[in-house]
Amino acid sequence: MENFRKVRTSEEEMPLPFPDLPPDVVEMKVKEGSKIRNLMNFAMAQMELKGRRQIVFSGCGRAVTKTITCVEIMKRKLGGLHQVTKVRYKTVLEVWENQDPLPDGPAQNLTVHKNVPSICILLSRDPLDPSQAGYQPPEPRHEAGEDTSGSSTKGLKRPLPPPCEELLPKKLQVQVSDSPRGTGTTAAQLHH
Repeated sequence: MENFRKVRTSEEEMPLPFPDLPPDVVEMKVKEGSKIRNLMNFAMAQMELKGRRQIVFSGCGRAVTKTITCVEIMKRKLGGLHQVTKVRYKTVLEVWENQDPLPDGPAQNLTVHKNVPSICILLSRDPLDPSQAGYQPPEPRHEAGEDTSGSSTKGLKRPLPPPCEELLPKKLQVQVSDSPRGTGTTAAQLHH
């Protein structure tokens, strides 16, 4: 495959796996190169400013983890969202072109069909059927003063101790060999 270069990738279009969705539901198609900030700005505007009741995030292959990250951010920011997750496989078609074809022969293309994992996650302000597979109820809301022993919004569970002055170096000297290949010895010395 070293003589081939990928020239085109296309995904098969599949209907969303959720029955009874409104026709104008927003589907956030997350790609591997999507920027989470851009996705979240658009999705939050749809839910908060436009008053949408439901939104769907979908992604396949390497975009699955980014899709889940977007959903978790949205659930944390908005709160009270019901969730249904569906996992399936999607066929991705890759077309590869030969970079070194035979001089008198036609250009050779190679077509590869890949089955990659795909995820679709429905978030809804309205209650969903809890008996369907993949349903998650909204997380309970915590009051501002409550201790949430799970995750902390500040990042650290306890403050770090102050640094000890005697452990901090006052001067760092590095000696490097003049050898062009860098094969000499390197010594770092701490002076107090």
